[in-house]
Amino acid sequence: MKEKIQEFILNLGVDDVGFASVDDYKSPKSYEITKFRPDAKSIIVLAFQVLSNCESPSLSAALNGYLDLGAFARTASYRVARFLESRMGAKVATIPLSSPYEIHQDRKAIADFSHRHAAVAAGLGSFGRHNLVIHPQFGTRVNFVSIVTNLAIEPSIKSNKDFCIHCNLCVKNCPGNALEEAGRTNVMRCVKHSLPYGIGTDITFWAQLVAASPEKQKEMLMSEEYGRLRQAAHLGNQYMCFNCMKSCPVGLSNNN
Repeated sequence: MKEKIQEFILNLGVDDVGFASVDDYKSPKSYEITKFRPDAKSIIVLAFQVLSNCESPSLSAALNGYLDLGAFARTASYRVARFLESRMGAKVATIPLSSPYEIHQDRKAIADFSHRHAAVAAGLGSFGRHNLVIHPQFGTRVNFVSIVTNLAIEPSIKSNKDFCIHCNLCVKNCPGNALEEAGRTNVMRCVKHSLPYGIGTDITFWAQLVAASPEKQKEMLMSEEYGRLRQAAHLGNQYMCFNCMKSCPVGLSNNN
């Protein structure tokens, strides 16, 4: 069964795949795995290599690479889920790359599910100094989606190797100084740079608009800032910083 699933996934063009038992999924902040499927037994993690778009000095080009990956990842996840249900008689819960996710005041900036912890449990890499997963082939330039299923699938062998070379380039190149403390990402510092047109900027803009004169309101609605806010709202998570990813040298020699 495992071999058939793996073959189907890789034939879709997915770059790598790993399998984890739900007992090995250890995410300290995300929801319990039973929230997604009460009968969950396994997690299938799909790995997608990030395009070199992330290196582009053009923010739109960098973002387009991320959006392209996301579109393909969502399609691949759906096709794998359909295969599992139709061919294996499985029940599934697909977990997307980012949104949608539940939003609660007591869980700010905490995802429903941690693809990073699932990937490590599935043998797809180890955590780096930047708290991202470093894949043995693709390095930091990899994203994951996961499928929770009630199928009991033999887990992949977990690697005990530390793929991080501890060069600290991610720390030095973080514009928000969000990685100063080892093992922790200061999310609030990070999002100011990675998501500059997120909810905080949106609230500030509309509060200022309400208080402004009609002439000033017209000027604000024609501004670059409003154009970027509007675009971000339509696109969803609009990342504008890839420094921790593009500054990491691990895996680059394998991708040339």
